[in-house]
Amino acid sequence: MILAITERYGLSEKGTEKYYIDKEFKDIFEKLNVLLFPVSSLTNLEEVVDICDGLIVIGSAIDINPKNYGEQPIKEIHKMTEEIDTLDFAMIKKFNDVNKPILGICRGIQAINVFFGGSLYQDIPNHKLLRNERHNVKFEKDSFLYDCYKTEQMQINSLHHQAIKTVAKGFKVVAKSEDGIVEGIENKNIIAVQWHPEYMNDMKFFEYFVNKISNKDH
Repeated sequence: MILAITERYGLSEKGTEKYYIDKEFKDIFEKLNVLLFPVSSLTNLEEVVDICDGLIVIGSAIDINPKNYGEQPIKEIHKMTEEIDTLDFAMIKKFNDVNKPILGICRGIQAINVFFGGSLYQDIPNHKLLRNERHNVKFEKDSFLYDCYKTEQMQINSLHHQAIKTVAKGFKVVAKSEDGIVEGIENKNIIAVQWHPEYMNDMKFFEYFVNKISNKDH
């Protein structure tokens, strides 16, 4: 199996620009015998879609431009925002057009929601951004998350200051935190979560996603 995965923009310790994916993804999918196909540009995107069995849209510290959901930004837009938004939206469209599975994580859930017409809270006051801190989330039955974990609630991490405000039409909210933040949505071939299962080394989550794709192929 081959999964496309969005690379992210950042700066090295020396200040040079780079595109990357976190090592956690490499380690997890190596264990699952899945080849990741990192994508950082629109070049030959049609061929990427043909080659890959699905798409993972990962997190990023760079926010989505609020103009994409009809709002003015409340803070300065990062110089790479437009490029990253364009890539995310193009990949979501291409993979969705051919009904291939899409997994969104953190910024990924936000990009998916905005692409399909939803909106975001630009900033959640006093929201913590800690990799190792956990909070409770509740799952809806008859959902990918409930089927995966066989429970109605669990502890997840929190590394975001934005979240879904208006849910895109056609999407079902399948997870919420105790303070009402939307933590998971799904629609047909798309599942997306606000937290970072890769930082939790959550093999069950990614294995279930991979198995769903494999079962669909057969």
